[in-house]
Amino acid sequence: MLRSYTSNLKFVEIDGNTVKEVFINLDKKFPGIKFRFIDERNQVRAHMRVYLNQILIEDFNKEVDDTDEIFITQSLSGGNLTIRPIT
Repeated sequence: MLRSYTSNLKFVEIDGNTVKEVFINLDKKFPGIKFRFIDERNQVRAHMRVYLNQILIEDFNKEVDDTDEIFITQSLSGGNLTIRPIT
């Protein structure tokens, strides 16, 4: 489902110094994608999981650099997307 926004790319590189900035810029590059995993209250949707370097996170203020990977997975509908921050 997320890859339908990225022309089926499994990996994307997005600018940002924090996970939050990466998500904002991800949505600018692929409009509407953020709403698929973040709800109106800026909370991760119940069926979604966000990992930073294979560690489950909920704090999007964590700093990232270009060696990090953010992994978004959908536990119910399958599929995933890996984001590599560009700092």
